[in-house]
Amino acid sequence: MTTQQGGANRAVVVTDGPSSSIVGTAELAGLEIYDSAGKRTGSIPAGEAVGVDVRYGSLPGFGSAAVLLGADATSNSLRFYRAQGGSLTEISARSVPLGIAVEGGCLYRSSQDGSLYAFALGDGGEIDQYLLFEPSAGRVDAKLMRRLHVASTVEHCVADDSTGQLYVSEQAVGIWRFNAEPETEILPVLIDAVRLGKINEEVGGLALYDGGGSARWLIASNASAGQLYAYDHAKDDAYVGALTVTSAGEAVREPGGLFATSAPLGSNQGALIIGDEDGSNYKIVPFGKIAQALGINAGSPQPLIAAVAPTLPIVHPSVETDPVTSAADAADDPAIWANSSNPAASWVIGTDKQGGLHVYDMQGKSRFFAADGKMNNVDIRSDYRLAGRDIVLVTASDRTNKAIAIYSLDTETGALTNIADGIQQTGLSDPYGQCMYRSKRGRTYVFISDPDGLVRQWELVPTRGGKVQAKHVRDIKFSSQTEGCVVDDDSGTLYVAEEDIGLWRVTAEPVKNAAPVSIDRIADNPKLKDDMEGVGLYDLGGGRGYLIVSSQGNNSYAVYRREGENAYLGSFSVIADPAKGIDGISETDGLDVSSANLGPGFEHGAMIAQDGRNMLPVQNQNFKYVPWATIAATLNLESRR
Repeated sequence: MTTQQGGANRAVVVTDGPSSSIVGTAELAGLEIYDSAGKRTGSIPAGEAVGVDVRYGSLPGFGSAAVLLGADATSNSLRFYRAQGGSLTEISARSVPLGIAVEGGCLYRSSQDGSLYAFALGDGGEIDQYLLFEPSAGRVDAKLMRRLHVASTVEHCVADDSTGQLYVSEQAVGIWRFNAEPETEILPVLIDAVRLGKINEEVGGLALYDGGGSARWLIASNASAGQLYAYDHAKDDAYVGALTVTSAGEAVREPGGLFATSAPLGSNQGALIIGDEDGSNYKIVPFGKIAQALGINAGSPQPLIAAVAPTLPIVHPSVETDPVTSAADAADDPAIWANSSNPAASWVIGTDKQGGLHVYDMQGKSRFFAADGKMNNVDIRSDYRLAGRDIVLVTASDRTNKAIAIYSLDTETGALTNIADGIQQTGLSDPYGQCMYRSKRGRTYVFISDPDGLVRQWELVPTRGGKVQAKHVRDIKFSSQTEGCVVDDDSGTLYVAEEDIGLWRVTAEPVKNAAPVSIDRIADNPKLKDDMEGVGLYDLGGGRGYLIVSSQGNNSYAVYRREGENAYLGSFSVIADPAKGIDGISETDGLDVSSANLGPGFEHGAMIAQDGRNMLPVQNQNFKYVPWATIAATLNLESRR
């Protein structure tokens, strides 16, 4: 298959009904279409096409149709196409500008929630991940999620939808493996290296062959040596062997882009499509021939359209806050104050554990910042009697002074005023998790945890001078680190998340030697993964409601009944809403939940959670607002009327 103009970079097999065709890049000639025998049957303008990839059934509006990604080096943009009836139609809502000198690209379909992503590769080592969505019927757009990076030019990539892995070839360095899920830590793994490993001078194309079971292989081009290398995908990509490929009796001298399929292609049961950069053409090699030469199993044909059921029920955030002031791991814990007379004027207080406390409005705008030090967790109680008037009392765990920070909230402006009677020392090595309790007797308490498992309780006592003091009343000891906690004021129950162990409850009254009771353990519940962190309470009234706990290790939220034995009801995750430009929530430290009317869109309350990775685009951490109504509808829960 010789290209009409320009070099052969990468081709993919596209199945449309009973027939298959091959779509390949032809640089300035755009994208060319060939039948399974290699005869050119058509083309479509695509700028200077340097990369192409395909997925099926990945966007709701396109059903099971093939959607193709094209990387255009003329405009340095991404473009999208639909394959139908042996031809291509461009379906780009716009030409997505990249801001890099694009060298190639590939697609990834998340096995967690079915979202479709595109990776754009740059001359400077950029690996930009975009979330694809449909802004209108029949059109595809993309928004930048995050940037991965290597030191030098990257031209080829391939993603494994089933394992969530992305493979990238850095030409002069080697083959890298990344986690393709955007809400995960960036921990690249070097699979093979130039000169230090098997590759001679330059790594070229990459392909994944899926023959099912143990017949799953990563194929890479050792371009400068004119060879293909195989790695066992089922055995952590261990090196298997090398071969020189011939076609019509002639060796492929400079194998470039690769694409592998176990599906039938013409008379072949599975094939490898090789871009021959030396001859500006594509060569079809039966995969059985490759398997025989390497002594590996070709397996059996696998479906092109794999059904994706979300790992957990999913919801979307509807509002996000301004990023916190500090960089890196800074945002941590929110607290909600509901304005009963004007719900839209409610406030959210969020900690910047590197610098202070933000006060956000219900649109997520930061309206006040108290730059008072490293505030880790925060909580709030209304109607605290001080100097003859009722105030909204805010407390936070102050890691700078190893103290309890105490404020009053101005409900009109959102300003915080320090009302502590001097520095209220905790005696803890590192004040960490924190929550408050208002007893039936009208007494107000604060709990603060230490990383060694100690949870200390103080009563907050007003002074004659209009300040607040903390009086130590009790210690509760857990076996390891705790942070997230919440108190059910109606029942007088303290709930504590022991990060690596599980969820506990104990009386919130300062009763000596009260023993915590286990509600759920990470070891016993497969839907939980350490750390267990933030804890919030949704109040249905009459002692009924729900506990929400963040399961940080798998970016999810567990739901328990408030009443009875706190039965586990299920879990959910929060993923991106690309149309609104709001990413999902990952690695949540702290959260708060309210059943109060918080204004338009939040009439039945909300869950507000810290986002450990703030994307679309990448910025400092922030907090996301999720309407309770969407959580309730997704998990068949009740809402407060």
